[in-house]
Amino acid sequence: MEHEHPESKITTARAIISIAVCKFLRRILRIMGHGGTNLPGKAALRICPNILTLTASGIRTIIVSGTNGKTTTCRLIEQGLKTSGISLFSNRSGANLLAGIITEYASNAKWNGVPKKTTAVIECDEAALKLVLDYISPEVIVLTNVFRDQLDRNGEMETLIQKINGFCKNFEGNLILNGDDPNTARLGRANEKNKNVKYFHAKPYAFATDTIFEASEGRFCPFCGEPLEYEYYQYSHIGKFSCKKCGFGDYEPYITAENIDLEKSVFTADSHEYSPQLNSIYNIYNMTAVAAAAKLYSIPEKITDNVISKYTINNGRMETFMLGDRKATLNLAKNPVGANMTLRVMNEMQTEKELLFVLNDNIADGLDVSWIWDINFSVFDRVTRVVTSGTRAHDIAVRIKCSGYPADNITVRPDLDEAVAELAKTEGRKFVIANYTAVQPTRSALKRYAEKHGGKNE
Repeated sequence: MEHEHPESKITTARAIISIAVCKFLRRILRIMGHGGTNLPGKAALRICPNILTLTASGIRTIIVSGTNGKTTTCRLIEQGLKTSGISLFSNRSGANLLAGIITEYASNAKWNGVPKKTTAVIECDEAALKLVLDYISPEVIVLTNVFRDQLDRNGEMETLIQKINGFCKNFEGNLILNGDDPNTARLGRANEKNKNVKYFHAKPYAFATDTIFEASEGRFCPFCGEPLEYEYYQYSHIGKFSCKKCGFGDYEPYITAENIDLEKSVFTADSHEYSPQLNSIYNIYNMTAVAAAAKLYSIPEKITDNVISKYTINNGRMETFMLGDRKATLNLAKNPVGANMTLRVMNEMQTEKELLFVLNDNIADGLDVSWIWDINFSVFDRVTRVVTSGTRAHDIAVRIKCSGYPADNITVRPDLDEAVAELAKTEGRKFVIANYTAVQPTRSALKRYAEKHGGKNE
């Protein structure tokens, strides 16, 4: 996929000032110890409303979006391209809304607007995707999945999908879609002229079911309204589906994950065996999306395999801590599917375990925490004790009790340090679920306990 280096300069005074202000603010904020991601972009946008269009012009852009898995998928695609020799920039800071993305593009521009690097891998929040696409014409869009998430911020899921669908109607670039998610697969039909739609798919793993156990979004065909039929469910509404009336779901996969063995941590795609460190079915889908992007850019499989096998996360996503001699795994869950997947990982472990659930209701979390009622706690298997914490510690305790779990086995500790100490005082395998603003304070509390009582972050 050849790409010309854009040499055109930005000549308007407003645009030049916008870039200069963005660069200056970012440098100052970093000197002061702040991230310097959103404010510079906001200032740049105010000075020059089309600054993103100008600085993104001529840049081959890969956008990764979706409700879950976009950070992992984005970082792995980025690493794969870099390892194969492509010089690029990315929003590694995690600022994935419009202002943060503007900051990255403006920072990549020289003072005259000519880009330093001509390839970008951009993580974009699914709720901001349509807004960003109003300014950028990407070469590739990768969509991992779409679930209900933070309803008071994002609105209803159908509204979000329709916004993205509106853009896809005229998009003829590469669309890499999760073919096992009806919510993303439907976007492949938005523009019948687009011959660059590519689906990634996964054959059933050992714990796939023929019955759904979690709240599901993919019950009906979005085109004819008939109930969708599933050969199997991997998790939530993700699985092999089809509509017998109109044929929705009948597609030829661009790449397929098969021979999935989570115990051995391996899967196969295009006859190549991959060995991911991130060992869960939802991460298998992320890795398959990465393999699809690598295939599109003709990245050698050995490079992709090396990137996948070495990639670990230390940001609260399936991160392991040692509390003395007791292992605790922390996972971010900001919506029902994230929590349900952690519970599934717990249940697949054939031993007794205990759970700490930390729930906040800060603005960044979404003030509406009603999503906890879509978590399927009834599938608890050999969970001997639950501790709850956070600003809504009592709410999540009530939710778990209402699932039928014994109230005597639930301990409420709103203070995080007290909650971690409570969790650690008994033997057994530990799991910790924390939502968005809770995950970093929870990481800190786990580290403090380990430093005081022995153990370490693995």
